[in-house]
Amino acid sequence: MQGCLIVQRFIALDMEGVVTPEIWIAVAEETGLDDLRRTTRDEPDYQKLMEYRISILTENEIGLTRIQKVISDLDVLRGAKDFLDLLRSRYQVTLLSDTFEEFAGPLMEQLGRPHLLCHRLVLEGDRIVGFEPRTKDAKRKAVQAYQSLGYHVTAFGDSHNDVAMLHQADAASLFRAPSELVATYEEFPRFDTYAELTEWIDSIIV
Repeated sequence: MQGCLIVQRFIALDMEGVVTPEIWIAVAEETGLDDLRRTTRDEPDYQKLMEYRISILTENEIGLTRIQKVISDLDVLRGAKDFLDLLRSRYQVTLLSDTFEEFAGPLMEQLGRPHLLCHRLVLEGDRIVGFEPRTKDAKRKAVQAYQSLGYHVTAFGDSHNDVAMLHQADAASLFRAPSELVATYEEFPRFDTYAELTEWIDSIIV
């Protein structure tokens, strides 16, 4: 008897603003440096954004230890753990983020250690002097790689740096994205609650 093809699904999502707070905004609040409030919601060029952030940190002598202390005091977004647990009980799930391995640990612990692909910092002692991208256009390439393995990929995020992976995905949406991003990318549905997002994910026919 000839078998039928079962398409496996992969869920790819951004981290900050989707299941965790924005780390750099928390650092800005703790240090009083409003210049660090600028995120990928504001600046599409991630390289430019990180160079700007590093220059602010250097100028104000803020090292990794202080940033890690800020992160250790953060809580993940309300409902995020239950949301991820539900997704992981039904699908393969990965977080595709432009955060760093040196930042993410405490937040991943709160979320039950989901699979996370992110970047690494370049350090001189405690001083952040640069970063090593996982690869250029990492989020889109990760989605493309999962598709090459036969997965149907559903993706969602909230920022400019998520758009490439959303376009690559088989199904995509924006989650709690700013209104200007929603207006620019009208092809993507927008959701504001985990319940809405879950209902949409479960409704997709592959």
